[in-house]
Amino acid sequence: MITLPGTLVQRFRHIRWTIIGLFVVAMVINYLARSVLGVAAPAIMAEQHISAQQYSWITGAFQIGIMFQPVAGYLLDSIGLKIGFTLFVTLWSLITMGHGLASGWLGFAGLRGALGLVEGSAQPAGMKLVAEWFPARERGVAGGIYQIGASFGAVFAPPLVAWAVFNHSWRAAFFVAGGLGLVWVIAWLAWYAPPARHRRLSAAEHAHIVGGQEAALATRRVRPPLRDLLRRRNLWAIAAARFLADPVWGMLSLWMPLYLVQVRHFDLKQIALFAWLPFLAADLGCLFGPAVVAWLQRRGVGLIDARRWAFTVGAVLMMAMMFVGTVTNPVAAIALLCVGGFAHQTLSVTVITMASDMFPQDQVATATGVSGTAANLGVLIFTLVLGSLVATVGYQPFFVLLGLLDLVGAAILWTLIRKPA
Repeated sequence: MITLPGTLVQRFRHIRWTIIGLFVVAMVINYLARSVLGVAAPAIMAEQHISAQQYSWITGAFQIGIMFQPVAGYLLDSIGLKIGFTLFVTLWSLITMGHGLASGWLGFAGLRGALGLVEGSAQPAGMKLVAEWFPARERGVAGGIYQIGASFGAVFAPPLVAWAVFNHSWRAAFFVAGGLGLVWVIAWLAWYAPPARHRRLSAAEHAHIVGGQEAALATRRVRPPLRDLLRRRNLWAIAAARFLADPVWGMLSLWMPLYLVQVRHFDLKQIALFAWLPFLAADLGCLFGPAVVAWLQRRGVGLIDARRWAFTVGAVLMMAMMFVGTVTNPVAAIALLCVGGFAHQTLSVTVITMASDMFPQDQVATATGVSGTAANLGVLIFTLVLGSLVATVGYQPFFVLLGLLDLVGAAILWTLIRKPA
């Protein structure tokens, strides 16, 4: 580790927060790239003559690709974040730009599958970064901050697509989203390094990071076999909770624009004005979840129990989704979707961060990838069933289901999770 004296060190006293800030930008670009399709779906489906069921297969292809998160996590654990994440971001940027050249539902499905395969690296990378760069008491806040990027990416998608459609075509939105990723890679290569080798990390900050991490979760010289990791009960409890939680995000990012057009009769201008609001509410949830955990810890509640309570609070709030389809006022429907976005990120950032509390640093990305596979399997099943049945039963039964699933997830966390010794 190289340290720099004098004013330069004073200027960079909190390197870990600049690192997480840079990663937030990557998450913004990641979720912008994946959210553009959902916002542009009405225009694409009309131009390309794509049915609702074919659209569900397109979105399903992405979920199948992203279910390979354990592979991405294992690669990141093996070759490190700097080179590994550079490779993944470069690939997803090029594939995103390829969407601008696509035609026909099969072409979109192939690109979405490839995009999911490489974009699935983001969550494992983020949790590995948090585990390496932050002491235990700061991990919840750091995890919440980088999750804000996911919501902001979805916030920016509606105005980007509206701008592209009005000034060029929906294809331009994909070129912009992909180009931003390539620019980000340059900044990542210039600034990122592991804590032990970062040229501007002071000895004091390095000691603060290392001193606040659990000795039992430090990187091991000999990694246990992957099958040992897969036998751990805590891993499957986290995975089950995420399996039940993530269909809400699939609804918001992939189906909400279609719902607003088909049921609430919004036009593209109204989509641009209102469809980003649930994701702004989700940003607040990213901060609310860690705040609940910190508040409980100050009152003597242990870290794991505090995270379980924060997840439970989010699950209770999620019940508001049950009423989205029953209200007659479109404004009330948007407000309930905002509560759903807020609740989802409250509980999602909480359960994702639990991986860094329970697994060593050289297993965190892999463990996050496994639970991410379960999360995206939940989205895949949900979106395929919705695509098959929405024409006959409508959206309301799915909103009711989304309002109840996280209560089951909370029960799983309370009954199956075992605190680390």
